[in-house]
Amino acid sequence: MTEPRVRLDDLGAWLIKGNADLVDLAAWFAREPLVTSWCVRPGYRTRLMRAGQPVVFWASGSRLRLPYGVWGIGQVTGEAEPGPPGQQWSVPLDLPILDEKDRVPRQRLRADDRLAALEVFRQPQAANPSYLTVAQLAALRTHLPI
Repeated sequence: MTEPRVRLDDLGAWLIKGNADLVDLAAWFAREPLVTSWCVRPGYRTRLMRAGQPVVFWASGSRLRLPYGVWGIGQVTGEAEPGPPGQQWSVPLDLPILDEKDRVPRQRLRADDRLAALEVFRQPQAANPSYLTVAQLAALRTHLPI
């Protein structure tokens, strides 16, 4: 299956994922609730990332321990760059993590017909970054406290 092409004229936000089963994201974000950089896979999507574009943080995992889903929203602050040889690329961000009570669980988003086709639902194992369309970001904002 070919991954959908992201079009800048319909890009609502980038979506980056972190697996809370592999890393204790809850503890990490309790200590440091601002994400300033995250790993991304190099490719055409990464080359489209620019300062000022919205970005959403999606916590994933087994769903047994935490309300996985949207944990933060912010913006890209620059272009993605390669790390040292043999290391991953990363993108600079200004992405505050929401208070725990304000995070949007995946079940609520999946139940919203406007969001049921999110790429993160269709291809949960895909590499960062994923994306939301303009309409999907508008629908997501109706679930956020901000």
